[in-house]
Amino acid sequence: MRRLTQTALAALAFAAVAAPANAAQNAFPFFFAPLFQQIQPAQPVVAAYQPESRQPSYQPQETVRHTTRAIVAYGGHHAPGTVVINTSERRLYLVMAGGRAMRYAVGVGREGFQWAGTQTISNKQEWPDWRPPEEMIRRRPDLPRYMAGGPSNPLGARAMYLGGSLYRIHGSNEPETIGHAVSSGCIRMLNEDVVDLYNRVKVGTQVVVLR
Repeated sequence: MRRLTQTALAALAFAAVAAPANAAQNAFPFFFAPLFQQIQPAQPVVAAYQPESRQPSYQPQETVRHTTRAIVAYGGHHAPGTVVINTSERRLYLVMAGGRAMRYAVGVGREGFQWAGTQTISNKQEWPDWRPPEEMIRRRPDLPRYMAGGPSNPLGARAMYLGGSLYRIHGSNEPETIGHAVSSGCIRMLNEDVVDLYNRVKVGTQVVVLR
C-alpha cells in the first residue's frame, strides 16, 4: 500500500512538472480534465451583420385618365355658365368668362335622332340607374327594363337630365363611341369628362343644342 501511495504521489509530481504553463489556472491536472472539466456558461449566438433590407415603398401606378377637355377661345354670344353643344362638330362647350370656354368631345344622336333647341338641366345624378324609355324598348325589345347604376351602365358615371325631355348629357360605358353619331339623341361623354362637367354646372344651367 505504501508503495502504491508513493507511486501515485510521484505521478502527481510528474504531472505538475509536465503540465502546460497555464495548467495552474485549472482546478485539476490535465489528465483528469475529462472527468472534472468546468462547465462554461453558454455564450449567446451573435448573428452575422445583415444590412437592413430596403424594399422600395409601394407606389401605386399612376391612374391613366382619359379626357378630351381643353380651354379654348370662344367667340359666341352665350353668357358664361351656358352649355353649348354643337352636334355637327361633336363638341360641347361650357362658356367661361373672358372669351373662353371649356371644350369636350361628345357623342351625339345618329341619323334620325338628332335634335336642336334650348333646355335647362333639371336634375343631376351620380352613377344613375337606367330605365330605357318605351320608345327605345319598342325598337329594342331585348333591352333590360331596368339597370342599376355602375360601370357597366350605359349612362356612365354621371347624368344631367335636360328639362322634361328624354334626353340627357351623360357618361358612357362605350368610350370608343365618343366623337361619333351613335346615340338615340342623348349627348355622351367620357366618364372623366362628364364628372368634370357635372362638378362645374348646377341645376338650372341653360343648355343650347345646335345642329
